[in-house]
Amino acid sequence: MSDRADVGPLQLGERAPNFVLDAITREGKIAIDDFRGEKPVLVGLYRGLHCPFCRRHIATVSLLTPALNAKGIECLTVVNTPIERARLYLRYHPMVGLLAASDPERVSHRAFGLPNMQITEDESALPHKVSMSDVKAMRLNVPGEMPEPMDPFATLEYLNKKDNYDITEADQQMMATGVGQLTGQFLLDRNGVVRWTFSEVFDGGLGAHPNSEAMMSVASHIGQ
Repeated sequence: MSDRADVGPLQLGERAPNFVLDAITREGKIAIDDFRGEKPVLVGLYRGLHCPFCRRHIATVSLLTPALNAKGIECLTVVNTPIERARLYLRYHPMVGLLAASDPERVSHRAFGLPNMQITEDESALPHKVSMSDVKAMRLNVPGEMPEPMDPFATLEYLNKKDNYDITEADQQMMATGVGQLTGQFLLDRNGVVRWTFSEVFDGGLGAHPNSEAMMSVASHIGQ
């Protein structure tokens, strides 16, 4: 498995590498090569279900899945959450049509070039390193859900409490090694070539996700 996190996210025209992960929403494995030569696939690589921004965007993609499927596009959601924890969450928060895989080691993120941003005492070299003071100076917001913009740690605490999401030991283990994992979405054509991408690295920073209209507009040109 190649690791191109130091190079940066896959770009338009690049061929996506294969990865094989445990399926969450069905039995067995899921691989990028399952789709190659068959159909386009929208690959969403997320921090994990402990991330409230990720949970919200995964829910949005789940709602869009029927429309994307109608255009001949499959959706694959990958989370940095151990499989049993992910299955437990989805048992109580079912998302119809969601095809998801568990990647607690973040092999898919490294293969697609999404860095795991390290928090340091005093050094910032984005997107690979950020100082604690710079993290605390960041302001994140979910309009309509938060009383005001907050730093990332306060945002995580506020939204998880709002969502009644209890951080488990499995979540804590993922956060201990991957709290700075950056996310991204990659629309691959039926040959596995990147035709559209959106990432926190280039497109807005922590918590940034493309809107539904943008994804559907691109999908109209890539699908059947």
